[in-house]
Amino acid sequence: MKKSISIYAAACMAALLSVLACANDTAYFVPQLLDAQYTLVDQHQDALRSPYAGQLSLDPRGDTEQSHTFGAYFGVPLGANLQFYFDMEMFKGEGVSGTTGLGGLTNGDVIRSGTVNLGKRPYVARRYFRYVLPLGDATQTLERAQDQLPGAQAVRRIEVKLGKMAVNDDFDKNRYANSTRTQFMNWSLWNDSAWDFAADTRGYSNGAMVAWVDAGWTLRYGIYQMPREANGQTLEWPLARANGQNLELTVQPQPDGWALRLLAFRNTARMGIYRDAIAAAQTSGETPNIVADDRDGRHKTGFALNGELPLADGGDTGLFARYGWNDGKTESFAFTEVDRAFSVGAQLSGAHWQRAQDRLGIAFVSEALSADHRDYLAAGGSGFVLGDGRLNYAHEQIVETYYAFQPIAHVVLSPDLQYIRNPGYNADRGPARFAGLRVHLEY
Repeated sequence: MKKSISIYAAACMAALLSVLACANDTAYFVPQLLDAQYTLVDQHQDALRSPYAGQLSLDPRGDTEQSHTFGAYFGVPLGANLQFYFDMEMFKGEGVSGTTGLGGLTNGDVIRSGTVNLGKRPYVARRYFRYVLPLGDATQTLERAQDQLPGAQAVRRIEVKLGKMAVNDDFDKNRYANSTRTQFMNWSLWNDSAWDFAADTRGYSNGAMVAWVDAGWTLRYGIYQMPREANGQTLEWPLARANGQNLELTVQPQPDGWALRLLAFRNTARMGIYRDAIAAAQTSGETPNIVADDRDGRHKTGFALNGELPLADGGDTGLFARYGWNDGKTESFAFTEVDRAFSVGAQLSGAHWQRAQDRLGIAFVSEALSADHRDYLAAGGSGFVLGDGRLNYAHEQIVETYYAFQPIAHVVLSPDLQYIRNPGYNADRGPARFAGLRVHLEY
């Protein structure tokens, strides 16, 4: 890991010195506060039917927890085509039931808590360079936003990003289901949950992304460090031994029109194979343990489809859908325990009741496990978010609705309701009901 950091630091320093050598305008090197936010989520889980439970089950007695995230996001223009971004965040609080017991966990902000031994202090979320090579004269105007410096940007361009970032900053984006702080809160709605993207426990990784952005389409490729263990904070090095690779084609003929994205991914890491863990347990007479089967060079592959369709109100009213699949042979490793995922939903603008700044969202998710994954859990095995001790398998089904109410500028209050059948894919448990209130302040 020290070698990874030193190589990264050397690359960053070389890029910075190159810009300093050719820059004529020192005004470029002025840090800008692009965004600051605070998000509170107060969420309650009702008691649920539970004839048996394991250490990773939803608490059958119910639970109420609060989470708090704080963030400050900075950008530095280093030249006409080079930028540097630096983000700080802090997480306080907990998720209901210890953020376990579901494939589609109910509060996306609790991913920022990391593992229990990380503490509740500020941390660096992102730290990366972004280089843009224009491919034409046409430009578009960008407003100040998180990780987006204001100014003109070429419509046709090549982009390169290098450093610490979140993989889902660039891949699997969706206009109506993309942010746990302002839209749907369930993990299976702000990303495709079958896409096991490279990340530490807080959702970030070191890597590189290159994109060809043209009028009507974009092609992106990214390669990132994988964690050393499932849901681990330490990232593996070198990339030749463990990496997460993503390739995504986006088709969007008009900037504010419909969009379709096709994403393929391949992870290589020190992972266990469910069928091998089951076989070892049958030989020893013990409970299967996927971690004990971890070996270097294991792979997980998959794909995701992602579409959005604006209908009215300048695009503030529209539909979205996602479908995701992974092979389900090796263990779920970085995001959550889902091997098949389908979601569909809608956003409705408050303009229809004279509240144009408000939004109403509703969505449905159906999630499934591979045969190997379900047999492992049925035999008493545990992953990093699932483990009831046994399993009467059924698809996990989720309905979420929220209303984003903006009483004044920069403040959004969002009541949120979630109903989940067969939590943790177990027909013997649930249904589970969740009610929450999200308060989001943003500068």
